[in-house]
Amino acid sequence: MSDLKCKLLIIGAGPGGYVCAIRAGQLGIDTIVVDEAKPGGTCLNVGCIPSKALIHAADEFHQITSVNDGPLGITAPAPKIDLAKTVAWKDGIVKRLNTGVSGLMKKARVRFVSGRARFLDGKTVSVSDTDVESREITAEYIVIASGSAPVELPFLPFGGDILSSTEALALGNLPESLAVVGGGYIGLELGTAFAKLGTKVTVVEAESRILPTYDKALTAPVAKRLSALNVTVMTDTKAQGFSDGVLATDQGEITATKVLVTVGRRPRTQGIGVEELSLTMDGPFIQIDETCQSSMRGIYAIGDVTGEPMLAHRAMAQGEMVAEHIAGHTVEWDKCAIPAVCFTDPEIVTCGALPDEIEGTKATDFPLAANSRAMTCEREDGFVRVVWRESDHAVVGIQAVGAQMSELSAAFSIAIEMGACLEDIGASIHAHPTQSEGLQEACLKALGQALHI
Repeated sequence: MSDLKCKLLIIGAGPGGYVCAIRAGQLGIDTIVVDEAKPGGTCLNVGCIPSKALIHAADEFHQITSVNDGPLGITAPAPKIDLAKTVAWKDGIVKRLNTGVSGLMKKARVRFVSGRARFLDGKTVSVSDTDVESREITAEYIVIASGSAPVELPFLPFGGDILSSTEALALGNLPESLAVVGGGYIGLELGTAFAKLGTKVTVVEAESRILPTYDKALTAPVAKRLSALNVTVMTDTKAQGFSDGVLATDQGEITATKVLVTVGRRPRTQGIGVEELSLTMDGPFIQIDETCQSSMRGIYAIGDVTGEPMLAHRAMAQGEMVAEHIAGHTVEWDKCAIPAVCFTDPEIVTCGALPDEIEGTKATDFPLAANSRAMTCEREDGFVRVVWRESDHAVVGIQAVGAQMSELSAAFSIAIEMGACLEDIGASIHAHPTQSEGLQEACLKALGQALHI
């Protein structure tokens, strides 16, 4: 197979890599993307998209299961689920999106090369593939967008009944019981879904509470909901090993058909020859400047390999900016806020500063129990909270916990990016009845003008 040359080479076709490639192609930059997996990366293939599909299926199943006990006067026969069929539906969505990404890259005249890339030097990589002999690609600019992988515990190695999120999303049958090691967002999203489908779920978290990166006010409604779903949560508990259907912990043994390990993700910098380069590292991550350029001229890094927050939309924004920078445009990273969503039940959205994170700010919340739309949806749990600066009432952070709160994330980020103050949001007309009124009401409450509480 002949060697190739291009102006821009991107290692990794995940959200950051393929968006960078499409934008570069639109700007007329000769671009090649290399990835050993299908376009879309972890997010599309084995992460964000398939997990949300499973969560949706679980919500639908649970809705039918619990409706007979509700106040709506609806009765329904006991539902059944064919998990293999659900997984096939999920796989169909992934395939459609794979095809879409490939088509968009092709439209932008981006070349896709299948295989594993490894640096030979700062301008050249070798690409190996099981089906063809290796080739070399030389480029003027190289973007490292290789993403991240699940962290594996030495005493709970992946394989058999010990699952990473990837294997959990591909199960053909529901496990009778599931132990989730790690009470972060991935573990709780999947654990909640399996609980709604009928699996007995136990969550093991080493910290004193679940979702330890969030404040207690945001996580309390999630903890209450887990209890209502009969999920056992063991905090201050460390897993020690698994054998013969029993997970050993420092607080006793847990019977489990399967064990799902979700203790974090690590950047994929090993195996691509990063050690051949003179890159400045920030711990396990690649250090970058305000244009996502590494310490080596002409080499950029985007997405999970550059550290937290490890979010697909951050990688996308970085990828688009890098393409603009390589095209000669004057750009740099100047984002005020990156929204993050935890798709638990209820959902958690954070954007901008948290309470007490910036001196001279206050936090004001509006409970969804006072929101008419939340009442009519039987989901009054949660609140919307604004963090605002006392000196000028500028909104510097917005958080929320509640059913379907993810759909408000764009409003939160737009408000902060556009420099809205309490008066701006409070005076804007919000459609009634919607949960989005909670944002307006929180701002009005901060101004001492609350109308519905």
